[in-house]
Amino acid sequence: MKTIIMPQLGRSMAEGKILRWLKHEGETVQKGESLAEVETDKASIEVDALATGVLRKILVAQGQTIPVGAAIALIGAADEPLPAFAMEQER
Repeated sequence: MKTIIMPQLGRSMAEGKILRWLKHEGETVQKGESLAEVETDKASIEVDALATGVLRKILVAQGQTIPVGAAIALIGAADEPLPAFAMEQER
């Protein structure tokens, strides 16, 4: 399972806001394909998948602002179990 994190898209960037998800849970994604549109203090930028697989879990809702380095999504095999921290988030 590959954890996608909020990247630091500029030297001064401390947090980013998920404007919209371009892929949905359960969809197949290719490495380098755009997953989400993120707003920084200076621009809106697309975040790309760092792995090929299935978008198993979106961890951050559209409109939510989170710090750089925080997990935003999980990509893995369709039948790969989700890690405990992702299961706890559903509760």
